[in-house]
Amino acid sequence: MIRYCKNIIMPVLVLLAGASCSSEADFASVALEQCIGQTRLALSHLDGDNMHSPRNIAPGDSVWSCREVSQELWTEGFWPGVLWYAYEASGDGQLRKMAAHYTEALEFIAKQPAYDHDVGFIIFPSCGNAYRLTGEEYYRTLVLETAERLAELFNPAVGTLLSWPREIPAFGGHNTIMDNLINLETLFWAAQNGGRPELRDIAVMHADTTMKYNFRPDGTSYHVAVYDSVSGKHKYSCTHQGYSDDSMWARGQAWGIYGYTMCYRFTREQRYLDFVCKITDAYLDRLPEDMVPYWDFMDPEIPNVSRDASAAAVVASALLELEDYVPDGRRYHDAAVKMLRSLHDNYNAVGTNDAFLLHSTGHRPAGSEIDYSIIYADYYYIEALLRLKSKN
Repeated sequence: MIRYCKNIIMPVLVLLAGASCSSEADFASVALEQCIGQTRLALSHLDGDNMHSPRNIAPGDSVWSCREVSQELWTEGFWPGVLWYAYEASGDGQLRKMAAHYTEALEFIAKQPAYDHDVGFIIFPSCGNAYRLTGEEYYRTLVLETAERLAELFNPAVGTLLSWPREIPAFGGHNTIMDNLINLETLFWAAQNGGRPELRDIAVMHADTTMKYNFRPDGTSYHVAVYDSVSGKHKYSCTHQGYSDDSMWARGQAWGIYGYTMCYRFTREQRYLDFVCKITDAYLDRLPEDMVPYWDFMDPEIPNVSRDASAAAVVASALLELEDYVPDGRRYHDAAVKMLRSLHDNYNAVGTNDAFLLHSTGHRPAGSEIDYSIIYADYYYIEALLRLKSKN
């Protein structure tokens, strides 16, 4: 039966991938149908073991490589999140059942001390979307518990959440990475949905401190800021996954754009809106023609280096929210649509593997996941498509 269904689905998806969509509404519908089909295809190739979660697909492979669910990773929440979004787009009860199945495996992460800041990445895309779509108290409780785990990483002397406790010796102090901004959504949301009001204060302090020390005057970003753990004094800023300490790592800048857009949503503080427009323009002004960045904007080997479709997906999703907050939002909307059309037309995984997108870059300096399909690229891509569809 699986083989029969696969043979029927694949030609249809290939047709959809090549379809020309004149309107944004048609494009969003076609692209979402493709994502739904790819999600079902991936499920047909997985064994249903929810203690192993899809992470990536290497060039030349066709099915997801899975990782054992563990606090020591950070991507386990994205596959359940993809399933919840696919259910939202389709209304398919089987997709809802599988989304709940994979989400339930993450419960233990909310109930023990945080290994690092990534507990927010794990729990909010999974349990946050689950609660939004089902209203089940179980999921809200897990998000609230996770917010408390995150709060334990906050250093009031510094004003930020500690990103990597295990890396304090290597960096020489309290380290805070750009990625950590995304976890603030868990804190903000928890404070509004039954958690301690102080969780919002922590999120605001983290956002303000990161704005000061993870960015340069021109709006480009550092990946890491390091502080004295006792005095809280800023020591230095650097990269970990980018090309150099002075370069702009594409996904790091994307996290900033997404993160400060979200901060404005929860606070309506003008400083966040002004700042996110500044760093967004720094990103948009440096993009190549197809709107999908190279892994780092300042790699001297451009154009002979890998792209990062995941960064494009993150930014496209963020811009479709940011457009609602500014008078000239149409330019951000148009940029997001160009990004999504480019991803659909030129980075499409249909007919190649079980993902949505090809050509993401995980950690190039470490030689890890270069030119791969990666699960978080798919998560932000389907999120962006749902946001686009809601506007049409």
